[in-house]
Amino acid sequence: QVQLVESGGGLVQAGGSLKLSCAASGRTFSDYTMGWFRQPPGKEREFIAAIRANDGSVYYAESVKGRFTISRDNAKNTVYLQMNSLKPEDTAVYYCAYRRSWYITSNLYEYDYWGQGTQVTVSS
Repeated sequence: QVQLVESGGGLVQAGGSLKLSCAASGRTFSDYTMGWFRQPPGKEREFIAAIRANDGSVYYAESVKGRFTISRDNAKNTVYLQMNSLKPEDTAVYYCAYRRSWYITSNLYEYDYWGQGTQVTVSS
């Protein structure tokens, strides 16, 4: 089992920044991918970004390219999401996810473990 704990959410004004963290613990694997998803109010969960642990390869959704940056610290089993130029439409619950594979995917059904989520609210 892998446990994921997100932190760093909160309330921010439009144009501001937040940095989310996700710490993984438990039985982690040598080749894995971690991703960030979000679920806006009344909408489905959507992919934001993912990173491969071994070589740092990244993949972003078009909606956040140039504004969000995913990174990782393998020594801490932690992945980060730096969010800049935030917009009201970025308001959502943000989830961290873990996939037991080196293959990066945006398909949420291919992730094996999930965090509890952290709320991000962007005011206009």
